[in-house]
Amino acid sequence: MPTVLIIDDNPAVATALDTLFSLHDIDTRTASTPEDGLAELERNPVDLVVQDMNFQADTTSGEEGVELFKSIRARHPDLPVILLTAWTHLEAAVDLVKAGAADYLAKPWDDRKLLAAVNNLIELSETRRELDRHRGQERRRRDTLLGDYELCGLVFADPATEAALTLATRVAASDLPVLITGPNGAGKEKFAQIVHANSQVRGGPFVALNCGALPSELIEAELFGAEAGAYTGATRAREGKFEAADGGTLFLDEIGTLPPAGQIKLLRVLETGRFERLGGNRERQVKVRVISATNADLPALIAEGRFREDLYYRLNAIEVRVPPLAQRPDDIVPIARHFLPSGKSLTDEAERALRQHAWPGNVRELRNTIQRAALLARDTVIEAADLGLPSSSTGALAAASNNADEPDRATIEAALERAGGVLAQAAHELGLSRQALYRRLERLGIRRE
Repeated sequence: MPTVLIIDDNPAVATALDTLFSLHDIDTRTASTPEDGLAELERNPVDLVVQDMNFQADTTSGEEGVELFKSIRARHPDLPVILLTAWTHLEAAVDLVKAGAADYLAKPWDDRKLLAAVNNLIELSETRRELDRHRGQERRRRDTLLGDYELCGLVFADPATEAALTLATRVAASDLPVLITGPNGAGKEKFAQIVHANSQVRGGPFVALNCGALPSELIEAELFGAEAGAYTGATRAREGKFEAADGGTLFLDEIGTLPPAGQIKLLRVLETGRFERLGGNRERQVKVRVISATNADLPALIAEGRFREDLYYRLNAIEVRVPPLAQRPDDIVPIARHFLPSGKSLTDEAERALRQHAWPGNVRELRNTIQRAALLARDTVIEAADLGLPSSSTGALAAASNNADEPDRATIEAALERAGGVLAQAAHELGLSRQALYRRLERLGIRRE
């Protein structure tokens, strides 16, 4: 049950409040002096304080109530306080509300108004505690990631990035192939480096190949090597990426662009660890952890006959999805600060402009924007105008935020299940205020429990 501390030197008032709250399932504690009230708060935490403004019959200044409130505020800054005041103390009560008091009610009070104020403040306190617990859990998870794993200098603050990192570090110790998906510029290679750095082959080489950066006639030679004379211009034998990565990790970016012949050979290497160089007939054996990445829809390519289904399932033993930067907004400013040259800083307006931009080019675009602004800015402080962002660039992210305010039933129910029914945590995950989530639950007919 929620608990309210009543601090009032009038026994009749204390009894009336105790009876009123008890009838509405609110537990109470009472104290008749400011000193007793402060001592009670030290012994037993409560959800709310209802305090009188005057504790001396021969004075009407309300100074005792003012001092009591200041003491409570100093010792318990987040504890809501409702003031009960006579008309002679009204001005002092208004000043205290400006100083942080939750509300004030004149004596004699209206039971309905008092109960409404108390229930609203108790619910607010519960929400704050839930959010504090949620933030505490986030901090502990982040501390675990930072303390127990090598993150290769990755800068992050957003829960979406943290979730992807948690999965990447968990699967790193296995030898299963990992498929990293996400848009260009989101940091897929950085995640591949993190998987390698926390794997059993972290002492071996990390070799990267962008399959989309080479013509199809050369990709097989790059992957598997080639003997002299295997193709025009091959004047000497050369090893491929698989041989270079033996005992370590091979990262294949843009795997969706791999030509059919290369797909067949890659599938065989993944299954047996064996291959032949282009133009050769000697079978070679390697032990390589393969991590692949793509920004393409591989199931769609399979349906079109452009990517082998068996290869897809072989590569996709574990999928790690790196969200676009627009879906992890808490990362934007920390990453921007990371890219700032020493001695440079961002104004508040510049940081707001960064958060409002949609970042279609993701982290790569953000890095280029910061580096350009740092070069062109006339001062060490970078203004919003120095960023060179189009004035209309806020539209895409604003639209995404508006869409986030209208999640569907399945999304809400899944968030509630992950949050164990804790509405504040579910609202935080969905990017909604608690009130917005309540309204959505009512519109969709979803039971709160």
